[in-house]
Amino acid sequence: MQAVAPKISIDGLSKAFTSRSGTVTALDSISLDIAPGTFCVVVGPSGCGKTTLLRIVSGLEERTSGHFHIARKDPGKPLNAMVFQGDSIFPWMTVWDNAAYGLKMRGASNAEIKDVVARYLDRTGLSRFADYYPHQLSGGMRQRVSIARAFANDPEVLFMDEPFSALDEQNKLLLQEELLRIWEEDKKTVIFITHSVDEAVTLGDKIVVMTAHPGRIKAVVDIDLPRPRNILELRRDPKFGDLVFRIWEYLRAEVDLARKASR
Repeated sequence: MQAVAPKISIDGLSKAFTSRSGTVTALDSISLDIAPGTFCVVVGPSGCGKTTLLRIVSGLEERTSGHFHIARKDPGKPLNAMVFQGDSIFPWMTVWDNAAYGLKMRGASNAEIKDVVARYLDRTGLSRFADYYPHQLSGGMRQRVSIARAFANDPEVLFMDEPFSALDEQNKLLLQEELLRIWEEDKKTVIFITHSVDEAVTLGDKIVVMTAHPGRIKAVVDIDLPRPRNILELRRDPKFGDLVFRIWEYLRAEVDLARKASR
């Protein structure tokens, strides 16, 4: 059987920041291949370079050394889209206009915009809030708008930087369910950053565990839980608990090191 070429290839990627006090290495020789359609989750202690890695591969920041490549399949689609931790939608635009923004920027027809935006607002439970402005929405609903906008623009790769970390537990579970449901239909390649091991196992196909600063890859764990996933049923599965324990065992020493270094 012929091997599938990776969608994202990262080879020896490093990043150093220079200031008056000296040079700090944020990432050290990161190498990773991610297959098409993989939901890849990156976990690690605070300050290990997770967000820096995401920003480099998404084109928002320059690398110091090493290489990465995203295999482009359709030049007519945007290569990637980003969903951030905080609010990243435009406060002066309605929910509908925020969701339609990417499509408008790449010159989609009015008919396509109408069809696609309506579909993703429906998928994220926002149809009846289409004419609302962000200040009229809860934090969870604003993150739904960010997700709808990202998927509606149909990027080849989706980057998500702790998008649910500021939400309460109930909203977090609801948005995890919605994200899984939408992803099951689209099967986009995703790199998702989180501090939560539970969230990583719930969402991911592949979990990358990073070391304390400077960030290196400590382990890569394949998650063989069946899909589609029901979050509540998943938590009753003994295999879920075993995977959470296994990843936390990898992570525990790194969190302790990061904590000691910050004192």
